[in-house]
Amino acid sequence: MAIHSYVVRYDSGFAPNPFYGFCSLATCKPDIRKHAKIGDWILGSGSGNVAVNRGGYMVFAMCVTEAMSFDQYDADLRFEGKKPFRLGSRKQSCGDNIYFRESAASPWGQRDSFHSDADGTLHREHVEIDTAVNRVLISGDFVYFGGSGPKIPEALRDADGRNLVCTGIGRSKFDDFELVQDFVAWIRSLDVTGYQGPPFEWLSLRKRTTQKFP
Repeated sequence: MAIHSYVVRYDSGFAPNPFYGFCSLATCKPDIRKHAKIGDWILGSGSGNVAVNRGGYMVFAMCVTEAMSFDQYDADLRFEGKKPFRLGSRKQSCGDNIYFRESAASPWGQRDSFHSDADGTLHREHVEIDTAVNRVLISGDFVYFGGSGPKIPEALRDADGRNLVCTGIGRSKFDDFELVQDFVAWIRSLDVTGYQGPPFEWLSLRKRTTQKFP
């Protein structure tokens, strides 16, 4: 069992997508999607940039309970709600079930989504990056706080003193047995599971749209 830690630069509800009873990582983070195993944990912490100022706070934590291809994800009725509807609610608009094709030899199609061009057409660079690793990570054992998560304890460090919180681009992997056990114990001590609050970008938008102007 290992922990894959990274900074969620854009907490919009798209990557990860914590809705409809499952937390899914279907786009971005190809290194994590390629290497994370069933039973591993993925920890996403907030961005430390001045506009967000959530460095060191938990956005989500998910234990990988399933892994599947984009074709399987597209066909699985459990994840039909994760197919984006850009003119719908915020939750519907940020669906991450965006890739499909007619056969294994066919080119990838891309639903109108956060990774499409502004006019809804296919964004080739995102397609290339996302589908380079044909693997979607699913969790039925997760907690997602979005923009209101707790501070990750400083004491959660491995035997070499490395802090569990990733601070740069990419991921940090931890397989120190005691650290993993302590991390899981801390997650369980929060005594909550599933979706707990809206993504940071939703909260930020709410603040902007309710601001009073002279």
